[in-house]
Amino acid sequence: MNEPQVLDLCASEALADSGVAVPFDVVYLGEGCRAFAVRFQGQVQAYVNRCGHVPMEMDYVDGQFFDSTGQWLMCATHGAMYAPASGTCVAGPCRRGLVKIAVSEEDGRVRWHTSAQLQPPGW
Repeated sequence: MNEPQVLDLCASEALADSGVAVPFDVVYLGEGCRAFAVRFQGQVQAYVNRCGHVPMEMDYVDGQFFDSTGQWLMCATHGAMYAPASGTCVAGPCRRGLVKIAVSEEDGRVRWHTSAQLQPPGW
């Protein structure tokens, strides 16, 4: 098992409130997949890009996860909606919430924290 790491993700300014996400690659439970980081109400959040309804990527336009109100993360395929701060399913056909990725923000940088279940590709 790999030791937890703290990896640089992006500049803080790359994430506007309820704006376009910053995508990144992860290995989740041994499977390569995409992930994304967003800013909501001033706080950075990150999730595996996999809908809780059907395990497929949620954005049909790269980096666009927020609904038109900027209040919810929405799967573009079936309309499942999630709370940006927690990843909890709030509406639509989702069976579970999103898989949250630990992130931190300091000195103008956003970093993600690996875990036993979430690793960078090639580690």
